[in-house]
Amino acid sequence: MDKYPMTLEGKKKLEEELKELRSVKRPANVKAIEEARAHGDLSENAEYHAAKEQQSLIAGRIEYLEDRISRAEVIDVSRLSGSKVVFGAKVTMENADNGEETTYRIVGDDESNIDQGTVSISSPIARALIGREVGDEVTIRTPGGNRVVEIIDVEF
Repeated sequence: MDKYPMTLEGKKKLEEELKELRSVKRPANVKAIEEARAHGDLSENAEYHAAKEQQSLIAGRIEYLEDRISRAEVIDVSRLSGSKVVFGAKVTMENADNGEETTYRIVGDDESNIDQGTVSISSPIARALIGREVGDEVTIRTPGGNRVVEIIDVEF
């Protein structure tokens, strides 16, 4: 069985989403199905079919979250230190072409959000940075082409 690395915060967010699905969204969906059934003929009842589709989506997401949470390998970022880039590190890089600085935190697949400055451990950016140190020049292969950056800071 594979383990999924994630931060404690990431696991808590998944648990909160699971709780919301189980205690709020699924009961609301059951009620919507009951109301749609009350309207009569189910073969041409769009509300009923939409509610049943939503039920399937909710059940699938619950199953996914239960699996991820059960196989989570929580890494306590507060215990990490050093100058090497590892899971949980906040890495500041300078683009060699234009001098632009970018900071990303390396997190698990389910908690990454580029808009919030987090990248997945399995992303090309993280894979290129893992194991590197401050001062290293790294070539990152992205869909838009190669990008050369210098690691200026590693924080935990």
